[in-house]
Amino acid sequence: MVVSMNDKARQEHQEREHFFNAAKVVAGITVISRIFGLFRDMGITSLGANRSTDAFGLAFQIPNLFRRLFGEGALASAFVPVFSETAEKSGFEKASKLFANALALLAVFLVTVMLLVEIGFFTFAMLPGPQDRKLLMTLATIMFPYMVTVCLLALGSATLNCRGHFAFPAAAPIIFNIAGIIAAWWVAPLLKGNIAGQLEIVAVSVVAAGVIQLIAVLWLLNKSGFSIRPRLRPIEPGIIPILKMLAPVLLGLGFLQISDLFQNIISWNLTATQAAPDINIFGWILHRPLTPGVITRVGAARALYQFPMGVLAISLGVAVFPLLTRYAARKDMVNLKDSINRALRLALMEGIASGVGLYILAVPIVKVIFARRNFSPQDAAQAAFVLQMYVIGMWSYCSYQILARSFYSLKDTITPLKVSCSLAILNLIMLVTLVWIPSLGAGAFGLSTTITFGLNACVLIYLLRRRLGLMGGRKITVSVVRSIIASAIMAGIIYVIRWYMSESADWVIVVICVPVGIIVFFCVAYLLGAPEIAELFKRTRGDAEGTPSADVVEKPYTGQGNNQT
Repeated sequence: MVVSMNDKARQEHQEREHFFNAAKVVAGITVISRIFGLFRDMGITSLGANRSTDAFGLAFQIPNLFRRLFGEGALASAFVPVFSETAEKSGFEKASKLFANALALLAVFLVTVMLLVEIGFFTFAMLPGPQDRKLLMTLATIMFPYMVTVCLLALGSATLNCRGHFAFPAAAPIIFNIAGIIAAWWVAPLLKGNIAGQLEIVAVSVVAAGVIQLIAVLWLLNKSGFSIRPRLRPIEPGIIPILKMLAPVLLGLGFLQISDLFQNIISWNLTATQAAPDINIFGWILHRPLTPGVITRVGAARALYQFPMGVLAISLGVAVFPLLTRYAARKDMVNLKDSINRALRLALMEGIASGVGLYILAVPIVKVIFARRNFSPQDAAQAAFVLQMYVIGMWSYCSYQILARSFYSLKDTITPLKVSCSLAILNLIMLVTLVWIPSLGAGAFGLSTTITFGLNACVLIYLLRRRLGLMGGRKITVSVVRSIIASAIMAGIIYVIRWYMSESADWVIVVICVPVGIIVFFCVAYLLGAPEIAELFKRTRGDAEGTPSADVVEKPYTGQGNNQT
C-alpha cells in the first residue's frame, strides 16, 4: 500500500511538472514568435500612422474578433474540459471522434458566416462614399476568410495541447508573422506611393498565412492519431455539453470582443479629418479629439505590452489549462489549488517586473522598434505614452490569464464573463469620457483598460477563493512583495543608468538598460528567496526523475498514471 501511494504521488508529480515545464517550452517558442511579430508590426507601421493604416488595423480586427470568440475564447474554454473528461473516462478513440465532429461542425458554421459577411463587405465597398471607407471595406473583404482558418487552427491547437503537444501550436504564429514580414518589408514597398495597394498586399498575406497554418496543424493532428476527416454524423455525445457551455459564453464573450472592436470604431469616428474635423452632438459642435493614425499608434502600444504577457502569462495559461481540467475532472482540489497558486505567482511576478520596466523605458523602446520610414518620432512618442498607460495594469493582464482558466477548468465559463461584461461597459464609458481630456487623448485607451482589468482581477480572485476556499493567499502576498521590492531596485538602477546616458542614442539605452534590468530583477528576487526563480529555470531529468519532454504526443491518460511518450 505504501508503494502504491508513493507511485501515485510520483505520477502526479511527473504529470504536474510536465505541464509546468511545457509552459517554459511554450514561452521559449513564443519569444521567437513575438520577435517575428514585432518585425511584422514594424513593417506595417513603417507605412505610416495615417487614415489608411488605421483602416488596415480596424479591418484586421474583424477576423481577429472571430479568432478570439470561436477559436481561442469561447470554443476553447468549452471544448477543452469536455475533451479532457472524455479522454479521461472513455479513452482516446472516443475523444478523437469528438474532435473530428467538433471540427466539421465548426467548419460548416464558419464558412456559412464567411460567405454572408463577405457579401456585405463587398456591397459596402462598391457603394459611393469616402475613399477611406472604401479602403476599409476592401481590406475587410480580403482578410475576412482568415477567420475560418485561424478558428480551425485554434481548435486543433487546443486539442494538441490536451495531448501534451505544445511546440507547433506555440510556433504556428511564426508562419503568420513571416508571411507578414515578407509582405510588409519587401513586397509592399515595391508599390511606391500607393499606400492602398501596399496594404492590400499585406492583407493578402494574412489569408495566405492562415491557409498554411491550418494545413500544418491538420497534418500534425493526423500524425498524432486524430481523424481529420469531416464527421457531421452521428453527433457525438460530447457535442451537446460543449454547446451548452458555449452558448452563454458566446453571448458574454461576444459582447466583450465587440466592445474591443467598438474601441477602434470609436477611434475611427473621433478622428479629425479634413472632410470631418468636428462632430455634432445634440447641437453641440465639438472638435474631434483624435488625430489620423491613432489606431496604428495604439496598435503599436498594444503589441509591446502584449509581448511580455504572451511570453509567460499566456504561455503559462495555455500549458497549465489542460492540467487544471484534469484535476477538476478528478475532483482533486488540493492539486488544483496548488497549481493555480503556483501559476498565479509566476504570472504576477512577470507582470509586475515587465510593467515597471516597460513604463520606464517606453519612449526609447518604441522609438527603436517603430520610428522608421513614415512612422515619425512624434508618432513613436505618442505611442509610448499610450504604452505607459497600458502597462500600469500589466499585473492584472497576466493574472487574468490564470484566473479565467481556473474557472473554465471547473466548467464555469459564466462567472468570468459576467464580471468582464459588467466592467466592459465601465471601460467604454471611461474611454469616451477620458479621450476628451487634452493631456490624455489616446492614452485613455490604455488607462481605461488598466482600471477595468485591475478591478476584474481583484473580483475574480475574491470569487475563486469563495469557490475553492483557502488558496495560499499568504504565499501569493509574500511573492508579490518580493516582486515589488525587486522591481523597485531595478527601476532605481535603470533611472541612474539613463541619467548617465542622457546624451546617448535610444538604441544604446535599450541595449544596455533592458538586460541590466532583467539581471538586477532576477538577482534581487533570488537573494530575497523567491521560489519562482527556481521554478522558472529548473528542469527535471526525464521520465525516471520528473517530466517528459513538452514536445511529445502522449497516449491518453487512463487515470492510472500510465502516460507514455
